Amino acid sequence: MATAADAQDVLKFHHDLPEDSAQHLGALEFERLVEERTNGRFDVQIFANNALGNDVEVAQQMQFGAVHAAPIPTAKLSNFNPALQVVDLPFLFPSPEVAYDVLDSEVGMSILSGLEQAGFVGAMFWESGFKQLTCNHAVTEPGDLAGRKVRVMESPLLIAQYEALGAIAIPVAFSEVYTALQQGVVECQENPLVSIHKMKFYEVQDHLIISNHGYLATAFIFSKMWFDALDAETQDILMTSAREAGAFQRERSREMEGDYLADIVASGTSETVELTPDQLAVFAAEMKPVHDKFADRIGPELIQSVYEEIESHK
Repeated sequence: MATAADAQDVLKFHHDLPEDSAQHLGALEFERLVEERTNGRFDVQIFANNALGNDVEVAQQMQFGAVHAAPIPTAKLSNFNPALQVVDLPFLFPSPEVAYDVLDSEVGMSILSGLEQAGFVGAMFWESGFKQLTCNHAVTEPGDLAGRKVRVMESPLLIAQYEALGAIAIPVAFSEVYTALQQGVVECQENPLVSIHKMKFYEVQDHLIISNHGYLATAFIFSKMWFDALDAETQDILMTSAREAGAFQRERSREMEGDYLADIVASGTSETVELTPDQLAVFAAEMKPVHDKFADRIGPELIQSVYEEIESHK
């Protein structure tokens, strides 16, 4: 008997970065695994660099099955599931290894499962990596951001994070950040090195501050409407492939960060400053109230579970 899966041979895959990013390499690995394991039954079509719309627009398309798979930043999915904001808490993860251990644990999977009510099936967390700060002025202490306009994603938590430092947080679409920096609409922005490098933000910023103040995870999700219509064997292939491709993507992400930083330094357009542990401790203390402010929205029990999971992997 024919099923919805038999009729659906195209798998539309969205992501928001250029084709020379680790995210795209992960997408290509997912494509290879799925097409190989389904004997060509699926044609995985990758739409890089927001070709189908921005992350929020694509998430809305996924709710009714028009796009089938995507790694989307957790902050951009928080309107669909507030618990995802736990991943965006400032100075939460001490290292990539701990982040992976926690996000791959039962606690991490429970966070993803909360997306099902909104029409998504979560497979695992991919990454863009730890966020750094770029500005048109030197930043070595929280007071250096007081009154400054900082671009953030459309996220109440990220807005609150900079308001805690006395900054003015301004949401700007990812595709418009370069122009906003160039024209002085905002003076600073935060992003992992991959985004700073690929979107060339360093060309229009005087300082790159290595702060690792937050972790940008992407939730790899499938359209639930589409996924639920597939047979169990196909679902298993898709989930397994997403997870294996995610491990591959993380490895490429870590490997490529050194090259991104070297390119930025070599460009000579930005002065690079690595904050000391003491300086970072001051920023962490100033941002810690954000954890408490969002506890009720995220869930106090979930936050405590994440804290405990982190401690167990340090």
